[in-house]
Amino acid sequence: MPWGNQGGGWQGGGGRGPWGQGPRGGGGGPQPPNLEELLRRGQDRFRSLMPGGFKGGRGVTLVIAVLFAIWMASGFYKVQPDEEGVVLRFGAWIKTTQPGLNYHLPYPIEMVLKPKVTRVNTTEIGFRTSDTGGRDVPAESLMLTGDENIVDIDFSVQWLIKDAGQMLFNIKDPSPYAFDIEGPQQTVKDVAESAMREVIARSPIQRIMTDDRGSLQGIQADVQKLMQEMLDSYKSGIEITQVNLQKAAAPTKEVIAAFNDVQAALTDRGRMQNEAEAYSNDIIPRARGDAEKIIQGAQAYKQQVIAEAQGEAARFLSNLNAYKQAKDVTARRLYLETMEQVFKGMNKVIVDEPPGSPGVLPYLPLPDLRKKPTGGGQ
Repeated sequence: MPWGNQGGGWQGGGGRGPWGQGPRGGGGGPQPPNLEELLRRGQDRFRSLMPGGFKGGRGVTLVIAVLFAIWMASGFYKVQPDEEGVVLRFGAWIKTTQPGLNYHLPYPIEMVLKPKVTRVNTTEIGFRTSDTGGRDVPAESLMLTGDENIVDIDFSVQWLIKDAGQMLFNIKDPSPYAFDIEGPQQTVKDVAESAMREVIARSPIQRIMTDDRGSLQGIQADVQKLMQEMLDSYKSGIEITQVNLQKAAAPTKEVIAAFNDVQAALTDRGRMQNEAEAYSNDIIPRARGDAEKIIQGAQAYKQQVIAEAQGEAARFLSNLNAYKQAKDVTARRLYLETMEQVFKGMNKVIVDEPPGSPGVLPYLPLPDLRKKPTGGGQ
C-alpha cells in the first residue's frame, strides 16, 4: 500500500502508519517505527519457526550448535595455483599451505594470508617509468667506480617470492596482515642499490662503459649473486631471477662526448686486436707449414745424397776387388763402360782391325757412312 503525502496517513490502512501504528500527536505526517515493537514481533516469529519453541533450552542449544557449525565451516579456504597460504595463530606464523582446499581454525584463533608467489615483480633503481614517460633518480643512480670516476647507472631487478612466510615476517613490511608488495619492494631496492654500488666500486670505468656484452653480463651476474647472498642472510624468502643494466653513462652532458670518444677508441682497439689476432692465426700456421715442408725436403735430400754416396763407395770397392782379382779384364770392362757412357747418344762407327794388319788406319768416307740408305736393298 503506498504512502500518501497528500491527505496525511497511510492509504488503505485505516489511518495507521506503515508499522501498524496510528498517527501520533494528531499529525498526518510519517512517524518513526517503534523499535521495541519490531524486536518483539521478530522474536515471536522466530519462536514460531522453531519446533517446540524454546522450552527446556532445546532451541537455544540448537541455535548455538548451528552457529558453532557455521563458525567452524568458515575455516575452509582455497589457495590459488599462484599463491601460498600463510596461516597465523593469534598473529604468529605457524605453517605455510600449498595450492588447493585447506583448513585452519576459524577467526579470531587463526587466519590466513595468500600472497602471490609466482608473480615476477620488478624493482627499478636509478629511474622510474610511468604511463606519461620516465624520470631519472640521481640519488640512486650516481655511483663511484674503482678508478674514482662517477658513472650514472640505471638498472632493474626482477624477483619473486620463494617463501611467503619468511617474506611476510622477516623483512620490513609495515602491514603484514593486509599484504602489500611495497614493503618487500623497498627491501629489494635497498639491497640492489647496495650490491650494485659494491660491484661498481670494484670495477674500472672501462669495464662499465664498454660495449662488450661479456663485461656487462659479468657485472649483472656479480650483482645478482651478491643480492641473493644478502637476502638469504636476512631469511627474506625472496629469489632474484634477473638483473638488467638499463644504462651506464657519464653523469653530466659536458663529459658525455669525451666518454663517447673513449668508448669509440676502446671499440676500435678491440676491433684492431681481433683483426691482428685473425691475421696472426692465419699467417703463423702457414709459415709453420712452409718451414716444416722445407725441413722435410732438406732431410729427404740429405738421405738421398748419403744413399748415393754410399752406393758409389760400394761400387768403387766392388770394382777394386774385381780389379785385384783380374786386372786386364776389369780394366777392359771399365774402359768399355766408360766409353759407353761417353759416346751414349752419338753416331758411332766401329772399325774392327783384322789380325795381322799393319796398324794403319785406312781412309773411310765417314760422312757417307753416316747417311742412311734411301733405296730398298742398298
